[in-house]
Formats: sequence, C-alpha cells, structure tokens
Amino acid sequence: MPLEYEKDLGVSETPIPGLLVVDLAVHGDPRGWFKENWQREKMVAAGIPDRRWVQNNISYNLRAGATRGIHAEPWDKFISVATGSVFGAWVDLRQGSATYGRVFTCVLDPSRAIYVPRGVGNSYQALEDGTAYCYLVDAHWSAEQKKSYTFVNLADPELAIEWPIPLEGCEISESDRNHPMLGDVAPMPPRRTLVTGCDGQLGRAVRKLAEERGISSSFDFTDIDEFDFSDQDEYGKIDWPLYGTVINCGAYTAVDRAETQEGRVAAWKANAVGPAFLAKACTEYDITLVHVSSDYVFDGTREVHDEEEPFSPINVYGQTKAAGDIAVSTCPRHYIIRSSWVIGDGNNFVRTMMRLSDRVADPEDPLDHVDVVDDQVGRLTFTDDMAVGIFYLLDNLVPYGVYGLTSTGDRASWAEVARFVFDLRNGNELAVRPVTTESYYVESSGPAATRPKYSGLSLSKLEGIGLITAPWQEELRMYVEGLRGW
Repeated sequence: MPLEYEKDLGVSETPIPGLLVVDLAVHGDPRGWFKENWQREKMVAAGIPDRRWVQNNISYNLRAGATRGIHAEPWDKFISVATGSVFGAWVDLRQGSATYGRVFTCVLDPSRAIYVPRGVGNSYQALEDGTAYCYLVDAHWSAEQKKSYTFVNLADPELAIEWPIPLEGCEISESDRNHPMLGDVAPMPPRRTLVTGCDGQLGRAVRKLAEERGISSSFDFTDIDEFDFSDQDEYGKIDWPLYGTVINCGAYTAVDRAETQEGRVAAWKANAVGPAFLAKACTEYDITLVHVSSDYVFDGTREVHDEEEPFSPINVYGQTKAAGDIAVSTCPRHYIIRSSWVIGDGNNFVRTMMRLSDRVADPEDPLDHVDVVDDQVGRLTFTDDMAVGIFYLLDNLVPYGVYGLTSTGDRASWAEVARFVFDLRNGNELAVRPVTTESYYVESSGPAATRPKYSGLSLSKLEGIGLITAPWQEELRMYVEGLRGW
C-alpha cells in the first residue's frame, strides 16, 4: 500500500445508530504495509464499544463480484479487510428500531473497518480478485442463537442498494438470492432477559408485569432447582450471549435463621457468593445486572439512609447483603435496588398480621392481643412497585448505580403497620400491643438477629429520575383488600 494511505485512527458515526466506520492507521514502505487491525485500548478510547471478541473469521473471495448477505446475526462484529476491497451495505433489522430498514453503504479496504452492532444486516461485494474479508465476533454460534438470525434480499427494490457490479453477473449463493424482501422480514428481537429466583415474591411480581406488558416471551424465568446462581459449575448451563439483562430476584431472607451456623452458610452463599458469580458473568458478556439490596446493609442509626451512606451491617443477613452489593457494583452495567420491609405475593409480615387478626376473639380483652415491636421504624416496599421500578430503570436507560425504592408516606413502626392491617381486616386494631424489640425477643426460643432501629430510605434519587411511588397506606389498603377472601 502506498505511503499516501497513512492516516490516524478515527471513528465516524453513520445514519444507523451503533454502526461505526473506523479509519485505521496504516503504515507503508517499499516492502508493503502494517496496521493494528484491533487495538483494544486505542479503539475503545476512540468510541468503539468494548467487546469480548471470541472468534476471528476470514472469508476469502476468489474473484471480484463475489457477493454475500444480507445477514443479521445475534452478535456484534468488527469487520476489516486484509487484502483487496469490498463494497459493503448494512441494513437496520432490529425490532423496534427508529431506523428500521435504513441502509448505509461504503467501501472497505485495509485502511477502513466497520463496527456492526447486533441486529444490523451485513453484506458485501468483493471489488477485487483475492479479497480477504475478516471479522471478529463476540459470541459463538449455537443452535439457540441461530433461531434469531434474520435476512433480507440483496436485490430488494425498497432498499435500493446501488451495487457497483450488477447482481445478475455476480457469484451469489442460492440461499442469499432467495432471502425475503423487507416487508416479509422477521425483525431481530432484543437480547433476552434472564430472571433468577422467579418463585419468590419479587420474581412473581416481575413475571406478572412482563405478562401484563406482553413481553414475557422474551424472558427466561429460573429458580434454584433450574439454575443455582451460587454454584459456579451451573454457569455452563446458560447460553450467556443470548441475554442483555439479568434480574436477580433470588436471595436468602430468613434474617434470624442467618444467625445459626447452617443459616449463615446459606445466607453467604445466596446473598454474596451468587451475586459475585453473576457479576462476573455479566461483566464478561456485557450484560446489565439488576440486583435487589436491603436497608439491613446499614446499622439504622440514621433516620434516613441515602445511597452514599457507608455500609455498617449489624447482623449476618446485612453483612451478606452488603457483600453482594460490593460484588455487583464491579459489573459496569448494574442497577442495585435497595428496599425495606418487602411485601408481595408470598409469606410476609402483612399476611401474618392478617392471620393473627382473624384469630382475635375479643380485641378489648387485655389477654387477647398480639405483641408487635414499635421501636423499629421504616416504610413498606411492595414488590409490584419494585417490578415497575426495575422496568423503568431498564426502559429509560437511566444512569447505572444504586437506587432506594420503597413506598412514600411518613415512616412508621411495625406496630403502626400492624394496627393498620388489623383495622382493615377486622376492625380490631386494639388487639395490637406495642412492645420493644428487646421484650419481644425475651420469650423467643430461637436465634434473634439485631435489627436496625431506622430503616427509612431516601427516595430523592429515585424521584430525580421521574419515578414516584404511592404512600404505603394507600398501597397497603389495596393489598389487604385484594386478599379479602384469603
């Protein structure tokens, strides 16, 4: 290659979002030329997404006019030319894309490459004999991946691609000649979402919301019997390049039992080791990881806890959740949803209070009462709100990081919440007797974890991105009334 081809590395955007033209620095002399075809540090700094390239392919074209495409595969590509040159044509075939069907063309030679995002159809025509067309990909072929391949016809008049060499005289495979026209193409769907811990309270809420939105077909719901995310050997079961998001709803939540020898091991495994493995996998495959945290990562000495407060857990459960948060924060694309006093579809404090309310025979009888602690203060978090919040963060591409998410309203004690439930259920709120945490556990025979006094989370960061929840009293009323026949 002559010296006049020398130039600096540069990256240019195209009319198709994410499709980037890359001018490569080529150094020539009388012997030939040299270039850095892929140099991660320089190219990422120039604006090319950082990808985990797993395979390098070369397509050698004997004669000018060899034409291939238009294929959209479920992975990203970095395309370059080693010898010769090609006329390239790319078509946006991504489901829901604002530029669906848009075409971009340009010539690639050893001094020009292109970054092609997943779902953008790729095609080229060799302009010289002996053209070597090279491309890096960030996922291996698999039968599951192949299901989402999509194609469009090279000669589609709607695309109106002006091929330098007329297609009638080109070497084209029979399958490429018979690809569908744009109007009959099945667009490439987004990457799938994997939900862990789907049988828990939050997992059920996420599934319910996905079904209500009509998008559950793009979700894979797993629980520990299918995929134990705390077991590193299980990670080979998952075809990770299929996924763009992992929502981790799995956790060990038995706070008191976590203080036992057996419970401590189980809590650390589910709440710390598992999230660390998930964070590693999501980092490696450029997946967004959504993880649920707890107010118990704090000691409860502040009346309100914001996202920047240092960890200060005072029980084993809180320690394991704090460790999980630290691990998840190492994943570049992460959301940590911090909750408190979680209520959903499953066993929880509110349902326990409803059952106890039903057993009260005479609420004015001082012996017919239920003791509930009144020196722990916070707000309820409903799993339906958490599911909405998770989808909101993902849909709106808000900045990654930690977000406190609970109901709004004045903070209250567990005893005040219990009275509200008793009143709604049977009008027998007088049966709730407020007691201190210390006196409550005096009669307890099992392990007792130290609880934070204040569990209220700041919601200012959440409200700053436009997400405002309802007061806990309103949500609790709807929750109890929804279980009227329960």
